[in-house]
Amino acid sequence: MQAVNEIKALLLEELDHIVKTSAHLIRKISPDHWDYRPQPSMRSLLELVEHLVSVPSSDLLILQESSEPAIRKLEADIAEDNDKEALIAWMVSGMDQVRKYMEELPEEEFLHKKTKPFYLEHGSVQAKWLIEITTHAQHHRAQMFTYMKTLGYEINMFDLY
Repeated sequence: MQAVNEIKALLLEELDHIVKTSAHLIRKISPDHWDYRPQPSMRSLLELVEHLVSVPSSDLLILQESSEPAIRKLEADIAEDNDKEALIAWMVSGMDQVRKYMEELPEEEFLHKKTKPFYLEHGSVQAKWLIEITTHAQHHRAQMFTYMKTLGYEINMFDLY
């Protein structure tokens, strides 16, 4: 089933692109703006970046059925880093882990092996998890982009492609 591997490769390529463009945007952020929060009920820019960079590794832990305390520890470890390059390194490392995990999955497991997160009663197949990780990262990259546009950063759609 060469088509399955092609789809897997395309999703990993898209996730890798999201990581690279997110890193490009994060490098533009002034630390003076870390506390920016569009509304009181929303994350600050720093909290949003911390969440975005955690997506590949935390979602991988979730799909591997890790416990909630293990995911919270990862999030806390990431939150200790306010340095842009350290935060980017977390995301790149998570991407590498996702790539390794997904590439090592046999096609049958990629398509049919279900795993269940600690917060749901049902599981999802690994292919769907890869889609989820990709769309989750893309969603938060778009949020970050909007925060940055609101703050007046000179960015545009070409920063996303």
